[in-house]
Amino acid sequence: MTETPEQKVTEGTLPFLGHRTWYRVTGEIGSGRTPLVVLHGGPGAAHDYTLAMTSLAGDGRAVVHYDQLGCGRSSHLPDADPASWTVDLFVEELRALVEHLGIAEDFHLLGQSWGGMLGPEVVLADARGIRTLTICDSPASMALWVAGCDELRAQLPPEVEETLRRHEAAGTTDDPEYVAAMDVFYARHVCRVQPLPPEVAASFAQIDADPTVYHTMNGPSEFHVTGSLADWSVVDRLDRIDVPTLVVAGRHDEAVPSVWAPFVERIPDVRSHVFADSSHMPHVEEPAEFTRVVGEFLRAHDDH
Repeated sequence: MTETPEQKVTEGTLPFLGHRTWYRVTGEIGSGRTPLVVLHGGPGAAHDYTLAMTSLAGDGRAVVHYDQLGCGRSSHLPDADPASWTVDLFVEELRALVEHLGIAEDFHLLGQSWGGMLGPEVVLADARGIRTLTICDSPASMALWVAGCDELRAQLPPEVEETLRRHEAAGTTDDPEYVAAMDVFYARHVCRVQPLPPEVAASFAQIDADPTVYHTMNGPSEFHVTGSLADWSVVDRLDRIDVPTLVVAGRHDEAVPSVWAPFVERIPDVRSHVFADSSHMPHVEEPAEFTRVVGEFLRAHDDH
Protein backbone atom coordinates (compact mmCIF):
# COMPACT_ATOMS: atom_id res chain seq x y z
CA MET A 1 0.00 0.00 0.00
CA THR A 2 1.34 3.43 -0.94
CA GLU A 3 0.74 6.11 1.66
CA THR A 4 3.05 9.03 2.33
CA PRO A 5 3.49 10.39 5.88
CA GLU A 6 2.06 13.81 5.04
CA GLN A 7 -1.31 12.40 4.02
CA LYS A 8 -3.85 13.10 6.72
CA VAL A 9 -6.12 10.18 7.59
CA THR A 10 -9.40 10.70 9.41
CA GLU A 11 -12.03 8.14 10.38
CA GLY A 12 -15.61 8.44 11.49
CA THR A 13 -19.11 7.01 11.29
CA LEU A 14 -22.45 8.30 10.14
CA PRO A 15 -25.94 7.16 11.13
CA PHE A 16 -27.71 5.13 8.46
CA LEU A 17 -31.16 3.55 8.91
CA GLY A 18 -30.61 3.20 12.65
CA HIS A 19 -27.16 1.69 12.20
CA ARG A 20 -23.62 3.05 11.65
CA THR A 21 -21.57 3.30 8.46
CA TRP A 22 -17.80 3.62 9.00
CA TYR A 23 -15.62 5.70 6.69
CA ARG A 24 -12.01 6.76 6.26
CA VAL A 25 -10.70 9.83 4.41
CA THR A 26 -7.11 9.94 3.15
CA GLY A 27 -6.13 13.55 2.46
CA GLU A 28 -8.32 16.55 3.16
CA ILE A 29 -11.68 17.20 1.56
CA GLY A 30 -11.81 20.69 0.08
CA SER A 31 -8.05 21.14 -0.06
CA GLY A 32 -7.45 20.40 -3.73
CA ARG A 33 -8.81 18.18 -6.44
CA THR A 34 -12.27 16.62 -6.62
CA PRO A 35 -12.50 13.82 -4.01
CA LEU A 36 -12.77 10.15 -4.97
CA VAL A 37 -15.17 7.74 -3.27
CA VAL A 38 -14.28 4.02 -3.45
CA LEU A 39 -16.96 1.31 -3.50
CA HIS A 40 -15.54 -2.01 -2.31
CA GLY A 41 -16.53 -5.43 -3.56
CA GLY A 42 -18.12 -8.55 -2.16
CA PRO A 43 -20.84 -7.67 -1.47
CA GLY A 44 -19.57 -7.68 2.09
CA ALA A 45 -15.80 -7.74 1.48
CA ALA A 46 -15.04 -4.50 3.40
CA HIS A 47 -12.66 -1.77 2.26
CA ASP A 48 -9.31 -3.20 3.40
CA TYR A 49 -8.23 -4.85 0.14
CA THR A 50 -8.73 -1.54 -1.74
CA LEU A 51 -6.47 0.49 0.57
CA ALA A 52 -3.74 0.59 -2.11
CA MET A 53 -6.01 3.09 -3.85
CA THR A 54 -4.95 5.68 -1.28
CA SER A 55 -2.07 6.23 -3.74
CA LEU A 56 -4.58 8.29 -5.74
CA ALA A 57 -4.46 10.84 -2.91
CA GLY A 58 -0.84 11.54 -3.83
CA ASP A 59 -1.79 14.31 -6.26
CA GLY A 60 -3.77 16.28 -3.72
CA ARG A 61 -7.21 14.68 -3.82
CA ALA A 62 -9.02 13.17 -0.87
CA VAL A 63 -9.78 9.45 -1.22
CA VAL A 64 -12.80 8.17 0.71
CA HIS A 65 -13.10 4.52 1.71
CA TYR A 66 -16.02 3.12 3.65
CA ASP A 67 -17.39 -0.21 4.76
CA GLN A 68 -20.83 -0.92 3.38
CA LEU A 69 -23.48 -1.88 5.91
CA GLY A 70 -23.12 -5.44 7.18
CA CYS A 71 -19.35 -5.73 7.00
CA GLY A 72 -16.00 -4.44 8.22
CA ARG A 73 -16.21 -1.64 10.78
CA SER A 74 -19.82 -0.74 9.96
CA SER A 75 -22.82 -2.26 11.74
CA HIS A 76 -23.16 -6.01 11.28
CA LEU A 77 -26.67 -7.40 10.97
CA PRO A 78 -26.42 -11.21 10.92
CA ASP A 79 -30.09 -11.62 11.82
CA ALA A 80 -31.48 -9.18 9.25
CA ASP A 81 -34.18 -10.32 6.85
CA PRO A 82 -32.30 -11.63 3.78
CA ALA A 83 -34.71 -9.63 1.61
CA SER A 84 -33.40 -6.42 3.16
CA TRP A 85 -30.01 -6.78 1.42
CA THR A 86 -30.75 -5.00 -1.86
CA VAL A 87 -28.94 -2.90 -4.44
CA ASP A 88 -31.18 0.03 -3.49
CA LEU A 89 -30.02 -0.20 0.13
CA PHE A 90 -26.40 0.32 -0.88
CA VAL A 91 -27.26 3.09 -3.35
CA GLU A 92 -29.02 4.91 -0.51
CA GLU A 93 -26.03 4.35 1.80
CA LEU A 94 -23.61 5.90 -0.70
CA ARG A 95 -25.79 8.97 -1.02
CA ALA A 96 -26.01 9.27 2.78
CA LEU A 97 -22.21 9.13 2.97
CA VAL A 98 -21.50 11.85 0.42
CA GLU A 99 -24.14 14.08 1.99
CA HIS A 100 -22.54 13.55 5.42
CA LEU A 101 -19.08 14.42 4.07
CA GLY A 102 -20.37 17.50 2.24
CA ILE A 103 -19.25 16.29 -1.20
CA ALA A 104 -22.61 15.31 -2.69
CA GLU A 105 -22.39 18.00 -5.36
CA ASP A 106 -18.94 17.06 -6.68
CA PHE A 107 -17.10 13.75 -6.42
CA HIS A 108 -15.53 10.99 -8.51
CA LEU A 109 -16.92 7.47 -8.00
CA LEU A 110 -14.87 4.27 -8.35
CA GLY A 111 -16.21 0.76 -7.84
CA GLN A 112 -14.25 -2.48 -7.76
CA SER A 113 -15.88 -5.87 -8.51
CA TRP A 114 -19.33 -5.68 -6.81
CA GLY A 115 -18.53 -2.00 -6.30
CA GLY A 116 -18.34 -1.65 -10.08
CA MET A 117 -21.83 -3.12 -10.30
CA LEU A 118 -23.07 -0.74 -7.62
CA GLY A 119 -21.44 2.32 -9.23
CA PRO A 120 -23.62 2.30 -12.36
CA GLU A 121 -26.69 1.78 -10.17
CA VAL A 122 -25.73 4.88 -8.16
CA VAL A 123 -25.34 6.93 -11.34
CA LEU A 124 -28.61 5.67 -12.81
CA ALA A 125 -30.51 6.40 -9.60
CA ASP A 126 -29.14 9.94 -9.28
CA ALA A 127 -26.12 11.25 -11.22
CA ARG A 128 -26.08 14.50 -9.27
CA GLY A 129 -22.56 15.56 -8.37
CA ILE A 130 -20.83 12.54 -9.91
CA ARG A 131 -17.96 13.87 -12.03
CA THR A 132 -16.76 10.48 -13.33
CA LEU A 133 -17.36 6.76 -12.88
CA THR A 134 -14.54 4.19 -12.83
CA ILE A 135 -15.55 0.52 -13.11
CA CYS A 136 -12.84 -1.93 -12.06
CA ASP A 137 -13.00 -5.69 -12.74
CA SER A 138 -16.80 -5.82 -12.85
CA PRO A 139 -19.58 -7.50 -14.85
CA ALA A 140 -22.50 -5.80 -16.55
CA SER A 141 -24.68 -8.76 -15.58
CA MET A 142 -24.35 -11.74 -13.29
CA ALA A 143 -25.26 -14.13 -16.10
CA LEU A 144 -22.24 -12.86 -18.03
CA TRP A 145 -20.12 -13.22 -14.90
CA VAL A 146 -21.07 -16.86 -14.32
CA ALA A 147 -20.51 -17.71 -17.99
CA GLY A 148 -17.08 -16.10 -17.85
CA CYS A 149 -16.13 -17.96 -14.69
CA ASP A 150 -17.28 -21.22 -16.28
CA GLU A 151 -14.84 -20.56 -19.13
CA LEU A 152 -12.02 -20.16 -16.64
CA ARG A 153 -13.09 -23.15 -14.58
CA ALA A 154 -12.85 -25.32 -17.67
CA GLN A 155 -9.14 -24.44 -17.78
CA LEU A 156 -8.48 -25.63 -14.23
CA PRO A 157 -6.83 -29.02 -13.61
CA PRO A 158 -9.60 -31.63 -14.05
CA GLU A 159 -9.36 -32.85 -10.46
CA VAL A 160 -9.83 -29.30 -9.15
CA GLU A 161 -12.93 -28.68 -11.25
CA GLU A 162 -14.32 -32.09 -10.30
CA THR A 163 -13.91 -31.22 -6.62
CA LEU A 164 -15.69 -27.92 -7.09
CA ARG A 165 -18.62 -29.47 -8.97
CA ARG A 166 -18.99 -32.34 -6.52
CA HIS A 167 -19.24 -30.12 -3.46
CA GLU A 168 -21.49 -27.58 -5.20
CA ALA A 169 -23.90 -30.36 -6.14
CA ALA A 170 -23.83 -31.73 -2.61
CA GLY A 171 -24.20 -28.33 -0.96
CA THR A 172 -20.95 -28.84 0.98
CA THR A 173 -19.15 -25.71 -0.14
CA ASP A 174 -17.88 -25.15 3.41
CA ASP A 175 -15.82 -28.34 3.18
CA PRO A 176 -12.04 -27.70 3.42
CA GLU A 177 -11.58 -29.67 0.20
CA TYR A 178 -13.83 -27.24 -1.65
CA VAL A 179 -12.05 -24.24 -0.12
CA ALA A 180 -8.68 -25.63 -1.22
CA ALA A 181 -9.95 -26.12 -4.78
CA MET A 182 -11.48 -22.65 -4.73
CA ASP A 183 -8.10 -21.20 -3.75
CA VAL A 184 -6.55 -22.64 -6.93
CA PHE A 185 -8.97 -20.51 -8.96
CA TYR A 186 -8.43 -17.48 -6.73
CA ALA A 187 -4.62 -17.62 -7.10
CA ARG A 188 -5.02 -17.57 -10.87
CA HIS A 189 -7.87 -15.12 -11.35
CA VAL A 190 -8.53 -13.11 -8.16
CA CYS A 191 -5.11 -12.06 -6.85
CA ARG A 192 -1.85 -13.29 -8.35
CA VAL A 193 0.23 -11.75 -5.55
CA GLN A 194 0.89 -14.74 -3.30
CA PRO A 195 0.90 -14.96 -0.38
CA LEU A 196 -1.91 -12.45 -0.21
CA PRO A 197 -0.95 -8.97 1.02
CA PRO A 198 -2.22 -8.37 4.59
CA GLU A 199 -4.96 -5.93 3.56
CA VAL A 200 -6.32 -8.42 0.98
CA ALA A 201 -6.19 -11.28 3.47
CA ALA A 202 -8.05 -9.06 5.95
CA SER A 203 -11.00 -8.63 3.59
CA PHE A 204 -11.24 -12.38 2.96
CA ALA A 205 -10.96 -13.07 6.70
CA GLN A 206 -13.81 -10.74 7.54
CA ILE A 207 -16.06 -12.45 4.97
CA ASP A 208 -15.26 -15.74 6.71
CA ALA A 209 -16.04 -14.18 10.09
CA ASP A 210 -19.39 -12.76 8.95
CA PRO A 211 -20.51 -13.98 5.52
CA THR A 212 -24.07 -12.67 5.90
CA VAL A 213 -24.08 -10.18 3.03
CA TYR A 214 -21.78 -12.16 0.73
CA HIS A 215 -23.70 -15.41 1.03
CA THR A 216 -27.10 -13.69 0.81
CA MET A 217 -26.37 -11.61 -2.28
CA ASN A 218 -23.63 -13.60 -4.03
CA GLY A 219 -23.18 -17.13 -2.76
CA PRO A 220 -20.45 -19.38 -1.34
CA SER A 221 -17.70 -18.35 -3.79
CA GLU A 222 -16.81 -15.94 -6.58
CA PHE A 223 -17.96 -18.38 -9.25
CA HIS A 224 -20.85 -20.25 -7.60
CA VAL A 225 -23.57 -17.60 -7.54
CA THR A 226 -26.70 -18.67 -5.68
CA GLY A 227 -27.69 -15.38 -4.01
CA SER A 228 -30.12 -12.58 -4.72
CA LEU A 229 -27.84 -10.99 -7.34
CA ALA A 230 -28.07 -14.06 -9.58
CA ASP A 231 -30.47 -12.31 -11.98
CA TRP A 232 -28.92 -8.84 -11.72
CA SER A 233 -28.15 -6.94 -14.94
CA VAL A 234 -27.52 -3.34 -15.92
CA VAL A 235 -26.91 -4.07 -19.62
CA ASP A 236 -30.16 -2.64 -20.94
CA ARG A 237 -29.75 0.60 -18.95
CA LEU A 238 -26.13 1.45 -19.76
CA ASP A 239 -26.95 3.91 -22.53
CA ARG A 240 -28.48 6.16 -19.84
CA ILE A 241 -25.16 6.62 -17.99
CA ASP A 242 -24.19 10.19 -18.83
CA VAL A 243 -20.92 10.69 -16.93
CA PRO A 244 -17.40 10.06 -18.32
CA THR A 245 -16.55 6.44 -17.54
CA LEU A 246 -13.33 4.43 -17.34
CA VAL A 247 -13.52 0.61 -17.43
CA VAL A 248 -10.47 -1.39 -16.34
CA ALA A 249 -9.66 -5.07 -15.83
CA GLY A 250 -6.71 -7.44 -15.66
CA ARG A 251 -5.63 -9.75 -18.46
CA HIS A 252 -5.99 -12.75 -16.11
CA ASP A 253 -9.11 -11.36 -14.42
CA GLU A 254 -12.05 -13.53 -13.41
CA ALA A 255 -13.91 -10.64 -15.04
CA VAL A 256 -13.12 -11.83 -18.57
CA PRO A 257 -13.60 -9.32 -21.44
CA SER A 258 -17.09 -10.56 -22.31
CA VAL A 259 -18.42 -9.59 -18.87
CA TRP A 260 -17.38 -5.92 -19.11
CA ALA A 261 -17.76 -5.49 -22.88
CA PRO A 262 -21.32 -4.07 -22.52
CA PHE A 263 -19.95 -1.14 -20.50
CA VAL A 264 -17.61 -0.24 -23.34
CA GLU A 265 -20.18 -0.88 -26.06
CA ARG A 266 -23.14 0.94 -24.52
CA ILE A 267 -21.96 3.77 -22.25
CA PRO A 268 -21.75 6.89 -24.45
CA ASP A 269 -18.58 8.49 -22.98
CA VAL A 270 -16.29 5.58 -22.14
CA ARG A 271 -12.72 4.39 -22.41
CA SER A 272 -11.06 1.16 -21.21
CA HIS A 273 -7.70 -0.26 -20.15
CA VAL A 274 -6.45 -3.81 -19.54
CA PHE A 275 -3.57 -4.40 -17.11
CA ALA A 276 -1.31 -7.01 -18.69
CA ASP A 277 0.08 -8.59 -15.52
CA SER A 278 -3.01 -8.52 -13.30
CA SER A 279 -6.03 -10.63 -12.48
CA HIS A 280 -8.93 -9.25 -10.40
CA MET A 281 -6.95 -6.72 -8.35
CA PRO A 282 -4.77 -4.53 -10.59
CA HIS A 283 -4.61 -1.96 -7.79
CA VAL A 284 -2.67 -4.61 -5.79
CA GLU A 285 -0.96 -6.49 -8.61
CA GLU A 286 0.22 -3.47 -10.64
CA PRO A 287 -0.22 -0.58 -8.19
CA ALA A 288 1.97 1.98 -9.93
CA GLU A 289 0.35 1.41 -13.32
CA PHE A 290 -3.11 1.41 -11.77
CA THR A 291 -2.38 4.73 -10.08
CA ARG A 292 -1.08 6.17 -13.35
CA VAL A 293 -4.03 5.06 -15.50
CA VAL A 294 -6.80 5.94 -13.06
CA GLY A 295 -5.04 9.08 -11.86
CA GLU A 296 -4.72 10.44 -15.41
CA PHE A 297 -8.42 9.81 -16.02
CA LEU A 298 -9.44 11.57 -12.81
CA ARG A 299 -7.17 14.55 -13.40
CA ALA A 300 -8.50 14.96 -16.93
CA HIS A 301 -11.97 15.51 -15.45
CA ASP A 302 -11.15 17.56 -12.36
CA ASP A 303 -12.55 21.07 -12.16
CA HIS A 304 -9.54 23.30 -11.62
